[in-house]
Amino acid sequence: MKKPTKAIICAAGLGTRFLPQTKAMPKEMLPIIDRPVIQLIVEEAVAAGVTEIIMVTGSTKRAIEDHFDRSDELEAELREKGKDDKADEIKAVAELANFVYVRQKGTPKGNARPVLNAQHLIDDDEPFFVFFADDFFRSEVPRAKQLLDAYEATGKSVISLIEVDKADADKYGMAAIKDEAAGGAYQVTELIEKPGADNTPSNLASVGGYLLTPDILPIIADEKPDKNGEITLADSINELAQQDAVYGRIIDGIWHDTGNQLKYIKAVVDLALERDDFGPELAEYLRERLK
Repeated sequence: MKKPTKAIICAAGLGTRFLPQTKAMPKEMLPIIDRPVIQLIVEEAVAAGVTEIIMVTGSTKRAIEDHFDRSDELEAELREKGKDDKADEIKAVAELANFVYVRQKGTPKGNARPVLNAQHLIDDDEPFFVFFADDFFRSEVPRAKQLLDAYEATGKSVISLIEVDKADADKYGMAAIKDEAAGGAYQVTELIEKPGADNTPSNLASVGGYLLTPDILPIIADEKPDKNGEITLADSINELAQQDAVYGRIIDGIWHDTGNQLKYIKAVVDLALERDDFGPELAEYLRERLK
């Protein structure tokens, strides 16, 4: 069974919720304290054995490419000032993986479009990760590694699941599940988009993060639009589930979606509170502030 060494990161969104901040800076570069969101996602993919990162971007995303490139001038200046630790840190970012950049293009649009744009870089027999560039998990074991464990146990496509209150089933794609398998995975028979509390088949929601087998590529390539005129990974996964087993892994960790202002602020605060260097001081500040 071939191991995945490539990850597609979907990073072409406009980030309109964060305007005017995202007018000149990609939303994927919003900082989680001192690292952009997209770096957290790259790091988790690398932790699962990924060596090639395929960024599917848009025309305003040059800062992403610059971030993951070497900066000899900056490194030299830092070393001259005795800041070797910082120089080593930014050098290490550029050496995390081999980075490939592809422009998103084509219609119909949808979150399956980036996979089509990167399809020519995926071999016919290799599984691959897909991540969105604005959500991540705070966990001891990276999400990508948990997906990999489930894939190695089942040999099939695996999607990320989280447990939610059924009252929130109108906010997520909810999973209908069948049998539990090895690797902490459950067979997923269908994803139902925002069914509501009364119609949801479970309390398990599908969120960003997939380890897909290549047999999904012809399904995506059919470009069947949904009711909104978009091609989606959920629809393709549903079709694949009719042909072969698809599994979901309940990710052990805290899911963070940085797609809107409040959730972004929560993510920053949560990770800041875990920092040894200023977490306790921040906690004291928040206690005083909320009195």
